[in-house]
Amino acid sequence: MRRAHGNLTRIHVPATLAPGAVVAVPPAAAHHLVHVLRAAVGDEVVVFRDGVEFTAVITRIDKHAVTVKLVSGNAIGRETPLACVLAQAISSGERMDLTLQKAVELGIAGVQPLYSERSVVRLDAERAEKRVAHWQQVLIGACEQCGRNIIPGLAAPVPVIDWLGALPSAGAGELRVLLSPHASSRFADLPPPRSVTLLAGPEGGFTAVETGLAVRRGFVALRLGPRVLRTETAALAALAAINTLWGDF
Repeated sequence: MRRAHGNLTRIHVPATLAPGAVVAVPPAAAHHLVHVLRAAVGDEVVVFRDGVEFTAVITRIDKHAVTVKLVSGNAIGRETPLACVLAQAISSGERMDLTLQKAVELGIAGVQPLYSERSVVRLDAERAEKRVAHWQQVLIGACEQCGRNIIPGLAAPVPVIDWLGALPSAGAGELRVLLSPHASSRFADLPPPRSVTLLAGPEGGFTAVETGLAVRRGFVALRLGPRVLRTETAALAALAAINTLWGDF
């Protein structure tokens, strides 16, 4: 839960929102309101979901719950006009969190976490489920902070080979980008796309087999200057370039 746009605290609430409705705030946000922000009954907040944000007033605070009454709502769009999906090889701990948080701020529409042969992080089914739940909260928190009213989609982690093999043919105007420090082409060399799928590798880069399959699936290898960027830096630099060239920067 974060403050943004007029300094009112913004809260994502996964409930049906309508003027006059009284809704419960999610537990983590309620804890933050009460124990960190020291909120009181009567304080105003902003509640949002699915592209609509409401001004709301806190109506009840107790040990276990906070409820708010929705006052008025508006459909407010702060999405980039260029839909971009980030297919990101999973990095360790805070690196992945940083990538996801900043990717949301840069307007990403969806995230596909990937396992690569060279990935350091390997998750069993139980850990993967917990990690996805954690990443979902990272996405929500980033939207609360930056003012977005739509939470980007988040898919379950899969091996990059499986994901590439299941991809449909590229749609009209879709640009598929494979970030590679060895590529000769740059983002500025390409015409404006209608959408982008951005594939970013792990710390050690994709293998030759993974890279070859990506190229066969329509990905264009592009570089971000002459320097080798870390995995948590590369995707963010690419997203900034995409927004500057074709988005809303």
